[in-house]
Amino acid sequence: MTGSGDDWLSNGLDVESARCGLWVSGVEYVAGRRDARESADRLNRALLGAGFELSEVRAVASTDVSGRGFVRVAARLDAVDRLAALLETATGSRGGAV
Repeated sequence: MTGSGDDWLSNGLDVESARCGLWVSGVEYVAGRRDARESADRLNRALLGAGFELSEVRAVASTDVSGRGFVRVAARLDAVDRLAALLETATGSRGGAV
């Protein structure tokens, strides 16, 4: 899913802020990053299956300062609108509590 190297992260989307952060000495980041990468890859496969291009929306793996993995979604505004419409259709919902 990630292609050759990590250059795919910046292909068409500015996701540099998703890669930055404070790394604390002694914190284990590898396991959290690995788990986040697996989840991001799964979401990216689902996005591709739904007809999105990774140049317009993609999941990006990262870790927080305690080493827990998390996934950010980086997207162009038009792709966000399409994704929101798809989720609203799938859930039968039009908005709700955030």
